[in-house]
Amino acid sequence: MNISQEKIDNLNAVVKINLAPADYTPRVEKAIKEQAKKAKIPGFRPGMVPPAHIKRMYGKSILVDEVNHLLSDSMNNYLEQEKLEVLGQPLPKRGEEDKEYNWDFNDDFEFSYEVGLAPEFNVDFDSKDKITQYVIKVDDETLESRIKSIRRAYGKMTNPDVSADGDVLYSELVQLSPDGSVFEDGISNTSSVRLDQVQDEAIKASLIGLKKGDEVTLDIQKAFGNDAAKVAGLLKIEEDAAADLKSNFKLTVKNVNRLDESDLNQEFFDKLFGEGTVTTEEGFREKITEELETMMKQDSERKLQNDIYNYALNKVQFELPDEFLKRWLKATNEKLSEDELQGGYEDFAKNLKWTLIANKIVTQNNIDIKYDEVFAYAKASIDQQFRAYSQQAIPEDQLAQYTVQYLQNKENANKIFEEVKAVKVFDHVKSVITLDQKEILFTDFNKLED
Repeated sequence: MNISQEKIDNLNAVVKINLAPADYTPRVEKAIKEQAKKAKIPGFRPGMVPPAHIKRMYGKSILVDEVNHLLSDSMNNYLEQEKLEVLGQPLPKRGEEDKEYNWDFNDDFEFSYEVGLAPEFNVDFDSKDKITQYVIKVDDETLESRIKSIRRAYGKMTNPDVSADGDVLYSELVQLSPDGSVFEDGISNTSSVRLDQVQDEAIKASLIGLKKGDEVTLDIQKAFGNDAAKVAGLLKIEEDAAADLKSNFKLTVKNVNRLDESDLNQEFFDKLFGEGTVTTEEGFREKITEELETMMKQDSERKLQNDIYNYALNKVQFELPDEFLKRWLKATNEKLSEDELQGGYEDFAKNLKWTLIANKIVTQNNIDIKYDEVFAYAKASIDQQFRAYSQQAIPEDQLAQYTVQYLQNKENANKIFEEVKAVKVFDHVKSVITLDQKEILFTDFNKLED
């Protein structure tokens, strides 16, 4: 066997593999003998089929399989021995499909593969690199909105005589003809219309001050900003049909529902935080502020990571074997259209560049990812998922058991490993660059572009 490499440029190469019968014959003969032991062919006892018979019947297909296996093994070994860092997987060189072989166990084969080479580059972050780290502060508007939301969540449902902003109208909706009459065999449904979801202010005003039994004509598309999903949900129809709907509807109020906010009393505080933890309105507001600040720290961290990502892509400049990678993406995603390839390649290339930069940071700084770190990260993630449904903590031993089961899946384990690696890479970058801390109100933070 002879393997050689022809370097086209710094990012592309062609690897040629020459195989003689002596290279593949031992593998083929071994495969034929193994097939003979397993074969069930009429006229022969199990395990007693002559290898020569198997070779006559299936020899060519076995030869093709074994040559392909040998090529794969040889290529992997060559890349490892030569320490070639490739992107994607080697692809048969264009024009290779025109070669013809007899596949008669005497052929000399020559296969050529295009490979995309990883670029050479350096990563040298230091204190001269400055990135803004936002310290988000709770503004009054956000705090009051959160308090109102919590009080309503623990409030009581009432049925006032007259509707007001924020109420829910339990209503019958009946489709109308263009002349305003009821459309015979048209759409009708009884639904809860939330006034806080009505986007048109004039329509919302027409729904305020209504009593049980009142009727109004509703331009349902205008009311909900042509949101087909919302309209479909209200009318219990398909989303495609909702998008095409032009009719007005007669809204008849069946009931007015109002969720009154809970009183700021000890019973309310105990429900939220446990008995006696909070005893005053001031303490309640402090607790909600702490909760919001914790959430905002996560928002700030996500923003910082995204800014580091973009900063690194701008700072560390290198090229990729773009044409090879596009060909590889097409080869490994048969349903990928040319438009999808061209439209999505830029994002793919950015993510690949970041992966290469992150791997370089790991290598240069001897960053090690230990199993106990992966386990702890997975455990915390699973715990967080359970807490989204219930505030009651899962027993520690049961949570550990769930984590072990989760990580036994190779795909899950690889996913968590990559997430831990990403965290450690970001932590390293943050430790060597200068973080310019800047206080900002939450409302202003939300206006920042990613």
